Amino acid sequence: MSDARTYYKTSKDKKMLSLMTSNPPSSSPSIFKEKKSLSQLPSMATPASCLSAVQQADSCAHAHDSPHAPPTPAPSISSVTTSSEDSVNEDDDNSTCFVNPHTPPTSEQVFATAHTEFGHCVNEAYRCVSKHDYMKPFQEHTIEEPPCYIHFATYISLLILHMLGHLRDFFGKLFAKSHFAHLMPHNGYAPLNSSFDSFVLRRLKRRMDDCYQQPITGIPGRTVLVLDRYSTDYNHTQIYTGGKTRALNISSYNYLAFSQGRGSWADAVAESIRRYGVSSCGTRLDSGSNDLHASAEALIAHFLGTEDALVCSMGFATNSTFIPALGGKGTLIISDELNHTSMRVGIRQSGAVIRIFKHNNMSSLESLLREVISQGQPKTHRAWKKILVIVEGLYSMEGTLLNLPKIVELKQKYKFYLYVDEAHSIGSLGSRGRGLTDYFNIPPGSIDVLMGTFSKGFGAAGGYISGPKTLIDALRLRSHSGPYAEAIAPSVITQVVVSVASIMGVAPAPQPTKSTLLPSFDSSIVAPKESAAEFPGMAPASMLPTWMNLPPSLTDGSEARTRMRRLAFNCRYLHVGLKKLGFIVYGHASSPIIPLLIFNPGKMPLFVRMMRARPIPIAVVVVTYPATSFETGRARLCPSASHTKEDIDIVLRACDEVGGILNMKHGSCERWGIDEVCERAVELVHSV
Repeated sequence: MSDARTYYKTSKDKKMLSLMTSNPPSSSPSIFKEKKSLSQLPSMATPASCLSAVQQADSCAHAHDSPHAPPTPAPSISSVTTSSEDSVNEDDDNSTCFVNPHTPPTSEQVFATAHTEFGHCVNEAYRCVSKHDYMKPFQEHTIEEPPCYIHFATYISLLILHMLGHLRDFFGKLFAKSHFAHLMPHNGYAPLNSSFDSFVLRRLKRRMDDCYQQPITGIPGRTVLVLDRYSTDYNHTQIYTGGKTRALNISSYNYLAFSQGRGSWADAVAESIRRYGVSSCGTRLDSGSNDLHASAEALIAHFLGTEDALVCSMGFATNSTFIPALGGKGTLIISDELNHTSMRVGIRQSGAVIRIFKHNNMSSLESLLREVISQGQPKTHRAWKKILVIVEGLYSMEGTLLNLPKIVELKQKYKFYLYVDEAHSIGSLGSRGRGLTDYFNIPPGSIDVLMGTFSKGFGAAGGYISGPKTLIDALRLRSHSGPYAEAIAPSVITQVVVSVASIMGVAPAPQPTKSTLLPSFDSSIVAPKESAAEFPGMAPASMLPTWMNLPPSLTDGSEARTRMRRLAFNCRYLHVGLKKLGFIVYGHASSPIIPLLIFNPGKMPLFVRMMRARPIPIAVVVVTYPATSFETGRARLCPSASHTKEDIDIVLRACDEVGGILNMKHGSCERWGIDEVCERAVELVHSV
């Protein structure tokens, strides 16, 4: 790292000039990638043991390509499997930390995956259990404000941006009408886009389009290959150079790193394509259901401790199509002010009366409940037919955690129904990976409707609704996704089945089953439970298709437990480490979403470009309007189980240096030096 820091500091002045310009010259077509000699990179130890491990992986790769080779085992530290196709690219330098681990493996330690895809880490000190400590008070949502001059500079920047932008639009419409034809009425047609949204797109987003929608190739694991591109017309178009840059991936939702190119997950998906094809070619209520959907719904209901479950092919559509079926005339829906757009769309479509309470503020919610219950429906003042409170378990832009114990207490007091969106918390929170109820050790039956997605913790796509069987049966018919949405593809639902089964573990079947589970069109295969007060144990083998054979590391749940503990450590370490370095960080310490506040919109593209131009490139994502307000722009960092402690060190050191240059350190927390933060990482994690 010392060589890397020296290289960066000596060339900093030369880089800053190119980073400030969003339109690099054609002679230097890419600012994303820099070729570096071996002397400019961190020195990596490569003893014979490391070479031996690589040779063993190569031999397994040849064996995997053989048609007579056995199925690839699951990724674990006790077995060997092949690396993904993009794990070692011709552009990669095999001496970098992306390919070889910081601490080379011994002759007894043979890793399953390529280091580029899933980091090799056997140090048990870098593990943590995700659960709430009731000896400590719940961490309430607090907004830490920067100094006044930061707010002033941010508003001045936005004011200048709007003034100059509107002046350019005014004169452009007079003297360059051809460039503004889409914003002006023509031939009797009004413009399709609103002037405000178009203004934000043209004057704000386009200036940093090279920082958005970064095209990648390969697997979004520990690292990611970013396609190099540049622009010669101020980001109106992007030109691809054909090159690729491998960067440390701190921006994907692949929390447990289940989205892999090889291993038991990929083997099961490949087998499902061979057996079922690539699509079900129908909706769930028509001919699109198969035994895989029934297996997935049975596993999810067992996983969450509910009576039944229903899957949907899109996470956004899970909220936007199921919520309208839960409400109607005479219904009151109370929503958190920062709920996801998918929930807002569904709530508006329901036709219910809508009230909003302050973000994660239980006092605001209770005051609102007292008011609406006492006043009743508008005009008539009759009692509400039902009251539904809709919240998120883990908020995707704020990283805040729902105060579940308090809201369950209010539910028992005021008798409302509770709908919790666990898109980001399922799989990533709780000692058993079962979300918010697992994290707080609260019975799942305390929540009426549990919603979640498969694109974060499970490495797939789609979503689910889980709850009482009578409710799920009604939603199968009344929701728009049942009769109109395409069923989840067999390959995707297979990934869901393997991921959920690996987290729970699979109990041996007491007796052989005669056939796989049959599809059900009007009801689930899950028998109603008398009580859902506790989480069930391992999944019965009968819930899995008979052709699906998982290795021991998945059936006993050991692989998933290791990943969940690694994820918990990485999340806490990065969150607390950034705070100790002086940054303003939102959210809960256990959250896999870590919003790093930047505020000034002009600093956002610089932060992305400077992180990507470092000797060890880092791929980050920045967020601003419409996902957040203009003045609270942020970088959203997402660690995963695939990262090692050394990877988080690299991110912290990069943020420390870039944040110092951009004047981003405005936190009020006690500050430590970067070396002290890295050395006392374990202490920091367990102090939360």
